[in-house]
Order: sequence, then structure tokens, then C-alpha cells
Amino acid sequence: MAMAALRREGRRFAPLLSPRPIAAAAPRSSPSFLSPEEDVPFGARSISTQVVRNRMKSVKNIQKITKAMKMVAASKLRAIQTRAENSRGLWQPFIALLGDTPSIDVKKNVIVTVSSDKGLCGGINSTSVRLSKGLLKLNSGPDKEPKYVVVGEKAKVQLIRDSRKHIHLTISELTKIPLNYTQVSVLADDIIKNVEFDALKIVFNKFHSVVSFIPTVSTVLSPEVVEREVESGSGKLGELDSYEIEGGSTRGETLQNLAEFQFSCVMFNAVLENACSEMGARMSAMDSSSRNAGEVLDRLTLTYNRTRQAAITTELTEIISGASALEG
Repeated sequence: MAMAALRREGRRFAPLLSPRPIAAAAPRSSPSFLSPEEDVPFGARSISTQVVRNRMKSVKNIQKITKAMKMVAASKLRAIQTRAENSRGLWQPFIALLGDTPSIDVKKNVIVTVSSDKGLCGGINSTSVRLSKGLLKLNSGPDKEPKYVVVGEKAKVQLIRDSRKHIHLTISELTKIPLNYTQVSVLADDIIKNVEFDALKIVFNKFHSVVSFIPTVSTVLSPEVVEREVESGSGKLGELDSYEIEGGSTRGETLQNLAEFQFSCVMFNAVLENACSEMGARMSAMDSSSRNAGEVLDRLTLTYNRTRQAAITTELTEIISGASALEG
């Protein structure tokens, strides 16, 4: 009963099918109601060329988007690169003064992971997350209290899967507007006030070139830990002992101010370096995507030409056969 009804519907709609190749909608639906015994309309022969044309159009649109994204990333990279290189002079003197000791053994380690809010930029966010997870594993123990402070949406999405209990604070959409030192210093001050720490370990990607970046960890110690290391004479700190503190402030106040200033300078450089690495990685990713789209488009063009030529050859064969039959 059902097959008979389908055959009746097929006979009713079959005359409406256009024999022209441009009418792709009718041949696409024709196999659903035509019986195997009935002849397929002529328009069904060119359905494959229509599918290939649609695919070629979509690939061309994707290629235009990737090329535009590459140009946008290149223009932003030139603007951020100069600021990132200039910001390195802010925190480098602190290495000579207080040192940089990522392997120091303390109880409360806070890992500040800097990432991007958007994707399509290669593996820079995955690199930062893997490094942060390794630091968390190294600083975990019965007497340890490691925590995460996540800057950026992409690192948050990855870390929240298996480290939700260790995430203390998340910050997103930081790079939505052009940053300056004042904004980052306010952010650093909020982190210091809301998170108890013995050591802040900032994880970010340092810009090296358009095609490469260096995963980096910068450590900021609390004033108490700095005082303890100075008194113990471990030699892990820099040249702090060679300086004398003058003025009315005590040694503890000076170390507190130094720690806050150091953290704000390191955060400012980390955000700029990571944004610069993000733009460079996005340029490389979009360039690769554009080349891949070009290769796919070449293969689709070859397939389209072969299919079209096969259809033309079949039609010519049918015409010649028909003419020969009439003459005979």
C-alpha cells in the first residue's frame, strides 16, 4: 500500500522535474519517490556538479574569512609588539634585585595562568594550561595549598574540567580594550588583596617571533618569604642585601611595596607578551588555513571539471546513438 502510494506520487510529480542541470532541488528529492523500475529524470544526472559548486562556494567564503583574520592579526601584532618589548624593562630589574626562584618550596603557591579570550590561535593556550598543571602537580602535597588564578576564558574552560576545586579566581575579557599599566596594577592589587600567597607564579607565553613563543614562568614572593630567605642567607635572592633602606619606612613596608610593584609590572608584561604571542599564532594559523582552503578548492575544481566533462560526454554519446538509430 505504501509503495503504491509513493509510486502514484512519483508519477504525479515526475513531469514537474526540470530536465535542466540548474534545477537541483527536484532531482535531489526524486529518488525518494521514484521506483527502481522507472527512469531517473535527466536533471538528476547533474546533481553532483551542483553539490560540488556549493562546496566550492563555501570554501571560497572560508578562505576570505581566514585571509581577513590574518590581516587583522597582523595589524594588531605591530601595535602590541612595541608595547610588549618596552614593558620588559619594567620587571627585569626586579630579577637582579629579588631574583626569580620558581623552584622555591613554600606552602601557599598561587599559579596565575594568563591566556586569551578567543581561540583560533594555535596551541598557546594549551601550552599555558599544561605548564600550569605541571606546576600544580609539583607543588601539591599534604602540607601544600596550591591555587589557580585564571586570566582568560580559554584557560578557564580547560582548567575547570579537572581542577575546579583549585580555581580561586577567574578574570576574563581583559584584552577587550587596549590595556595600560594603571588598569593592570588595579587588577594586580585586587589579586593580592583577595588571595593569600607565599609565592605567585605567573605563567604566560613570551613573544619570540611571529612563528614561535616561549612558555615562561615568573615568580613573585611575598614579603614574609623574602624576609625569611634574606635572614637564612640561602643565596636564592638577588642583590637585595647590598642595598640599605633609607627614610622612615621599615624593612617590612619596603618589601611589601616592592612585592606589589613587582607583581603589577610582571602582570603588565605577561598580558602584553601573551597578547602578542596570540596575534602571532593567529597569523600563522590563519595563513595555514588559507593555504589549506586553496588546496581544497583546487581539488574541488578538478572534481567539478571531471564531473561536468563526463556529463557532456554522456550527452554527446546519447545524441550520436539517437542519430544513428534514426538513420538506421
